[in-house]
Amino acid sequence: MTSPFQLASAGPDTLAVSGALTFATAADVLSAARAELDRGRQARLDLAGLTQADSAGLATVIALLAHSRTQGRSLSVTNLPAGMHALARVSGVDSFL
Repeated sequence: MTSPFQLASAGPDTLAVSGALTFATAADVLSAARAELDRGRQARLDLAGLTQADSAGLATVIALLAHSRTQGRSLSVTNLPAGMHALARVSGVDSFL
């Protein structure tokens, strides 16, 4: 069985997330992505490869941004899916992205 999500270094400064970022995967993505961010110097979180995302996925992205800030680093989000952006907007958290 393959993982419903994957993390990959898409260049020296980019962490790419692909697959599902949903309630079912959010905790695992958060844990794995935090570990990758702690090991590397990524400045971008690329979400182009997401195939599914929900409110838990949005919360995961915001938690990763906050994690980077607590480490004194800046992390930007690229290729935010339209549905996730719309969810962020109606939730009033789009300014965090």
